[in-house]
Amino acid sequence: MRRTCLYEEHIKLGGKMVDFHGWEMPLQYSRILEEHMAVRNGVGIFDVSHMGDIVIEGKDSVRFVDYIFPTRVSKLKTGEALYTAFLTDNGIIIDDTIIYRLSSNKFFFVPNAGTIELIYKWVIDHSKGFDVKISNVSYDIGSIAVQGPNSQPILNEMKYSFPEQFHFGYDKSNHLNMITGEKNIIISGTGYTGESGVEIIGSNDDIVEIWQHLVKLLPKYNGLPCGLGARDTLRTEKGMLLSGVDFSMDRDPFECSISFIVDSDHEFIGKEKLMERKVVDRDIFRGFILADKSIPRAGFPIELNGNMIGKITSGTLSPVLGKGIGLGFVEKHALKPGMECEITIRDVKHKATASKPKMVP
Repeated sequence: MRRTCLYEEHIKLGGKMVDFHGWEMPLQYSRILEEHMAVRNGVGIFDVSHMGDIVIEGKDSVRFVDYIFPTRVSKLKTGEALYTAFLTDNGIIIDDTIIYRLSSNKFFFVPNAGTIELIYKWVIDHSKGFDVKISNVSYDIGSIAVQGPNSQPILNEMKYSFPEQFHFGYDKSNHLNMITGEKNIIISGTGYTGESGVEIIGSNDDIVEIWQHLVKLLPKYNGLPCGLGARDTLRTEKGMLLSGVDFSMDRDPFECSISFIVDSDHEFIGKEKLMERKVVDRDIFRGFILADKSIPRAGFPIELNGNMIGKITSGTLSPVLGKGIGLGFVEKHALKPGMECEITIRDVKHKATASKPKMVP
């Protein structure tokens, strides 16, 4: 089992360690509810070093990234990032990702922990005919997510600049970033909680030093170290997809309510089949807010007027709403946001209201 550069720091803080896609990661340090609310009201820090980091550079890098993604990545300026996905030839999502433009001909993207090797091979396999160099630096660098309304003041105290959402910049202090090969770290306006925040990316040694500094500052800013448990409840409230859970080589961007990643003005892998799928009736990704604190789990049926119209893919208790919530897919024309339905939990039908995926504003 792999360990991130912050493993020893998690042990010092009493983290409850679990296996997450072959990585030994902290599920929680205190109570998941407390960690969740620290992010919503103060600040939380997460070890996200288990995520992948793959670099694409070379003469044909711009043409190549436009080809492998449904989003026209070439529209990015240096210092900008965007959310997108890898598609099969049939237009089905393999994995979602964030891609960054480091320079005119250099990009890097972040695959999910469970798909690093799969995506790396997939990109290599599709690079034939392109003059590009592809490097997997996933195990050489680390990353910390700093999330919540107090993320900016805590970063300010550390003398780090705070970028706009999906923008990033470099800190010119004496840090080594394995992605750029320069003496700096990347501060990226990204995250997986739906709150204001950043992700700090740098060498393993630098990430350990930055984590230790952040831990010392957390009490001053109503903050806590946070584990996978809070990360999941936070992203579920905001309707954010989880690769391998909400989709697993079985859904397209239109079904997943992320049609904004599709730019139809260029050729990309899976475009023809994806456009064909767009015009047929299909399922749609929705949120579900229960009337009580019961928790819908993956696979639980969603019913309307006694007929099953879909299934839950993710579920939890929302600390903000104080109710059970779920994400799942239903027949597109059967259930619109605001309509009532039922979710069967251990043979008992529970009333729920359909919502857009983002259930907490």
